Amino acid sequence: MQEPHPSTSPRWNATTKLVVALTVVTIVGALLIRFHTIIGPLLMAFIFSYLLHPVAGLISRATRLSWRASVGILFLLIVILLLSLLTIGGVGLVNQVQIFIQVLQENLENLPKIVNDVATWAEKFGVDLGNIELSAVTDQLLSLGQNLLSQMGSLIGTLAGSAASFLGWTLFVLLVSFFVLVESGPLRESILKVEIPGYSDDLRRLGQELARIWNAFLRGQIIIFVATVIIYFIVLSILNVNYAIWLALAAGFARFVPYVGPAINWTVMALVTYFQHDKLFFENDPLYFTLVIFGIALFIDQIFDNLVSPRIMADALRVHPAAVLVAAIISASLLGVLGVVIAAPMLATLQLFGQYVVRKMFELNPWPAHENRPAPPRIHPLVRLRAWWQSLRRKRRR
Repeated sequence: MQEPHPSTSPRWNATTKLVVALTVVTIVGALLIRFHTIIGPLLMAFIFSYLLHPVAGLISRATRLSWRASVGILFLLIVILLLSLLTIGGVGLVNQVQIFIQVLQENLENLPKIVNDVATWAEKFGVDLGNIELSAVTDQLLSLGQNLLSQMGSLIGTLAGSAASFLGWTLFVLLVSFFVLVESGPLRESILKVEIPGYSDDLRRLGQELARIWNAFLRGQIIIFVATVIIYFIVLSILNVNYAIWLALAAGFARFVPYVGPAINWTVMALVTYFQHDKLFFENDPLYFTLVIFGIALFIDQIFDNLVSPRIMADALRVHPAAVLVAAIISASLLGVLGVVIAAPMLATLQLFGQYVVRKMFELNPWPAHENRPAPPRIHPLVRLRAWWQSLRRKRRR
């Protein structure tokens, strides 16, 4: 048996390694800056492939087809569903825009009366608006509404261009994710596989932690999004609120951004309910109808914040909501809407890598023992309610 021939390739010293590393970092940074618009869609394509991998595996096992055939069937169904939604949504969007223009024109004619009604309603609660020139406010609102109507044509053109761009990027994401999923094979770990000599255990542990973060976020956030859209759509449809499906979708997306998202959703919902004509009740006093809808939306969001979200997410990301808000603002400027959606898991991912790097720099164990701390015990809402009622009874006895 012949011995392997020793390598004649010269070894790199520390200076050569540093120069090569800095060169690679510079080239990668320049490419990221130059092609920053494509980073978001590529990231979305990998996430989409990661999500669809179990579905493709299920189709392959159920139909006994090859992996490539199963992936092809899955993406064919997705394309058919996407085209159907675009057709139905396009027709509905045109109708909603026409209704919006009609409602805006009618309310511009009644704007002085609406401003006076708001002032009268505020006086009932002790708020004096006598120091404000209501006529000047009315003129400014009329000017704003007329400018909006005059620019509606260009706005519709802009929306059409944005829709075409969105459709193009969506097809790009589907195409990239299709090829990634086809070539990855039945093993989910093959989607993104990195091998560095001597770091197999660290890479395996990082992969486990990343899978925990993204699985918890994608599974939990999708469930919360779908549940929010369904509940809002049912409630708003029963209350005969205009644009129920669009307001429900806005409420679902608002769950991705703490604090600011729900506040914007409440504001939009209040404006829509105040200016609509066919109200279910309080037709003569639209402010009371708006307050009822606002209270119902606040109640639904409180249920999701205090009962649904903690149970589904189970503190899996371990990031503060305020930090998620800041991360959403920063990532929105870099990746657009996608940055807002994935701000929480991206922040958790950066926190994971940051902890790993810092602990390695100080020659500490990168995986401390408290990393695997158990989740806090879940307390049933009825138990909490019973404890609250007992504490109230004790206070009354005192």
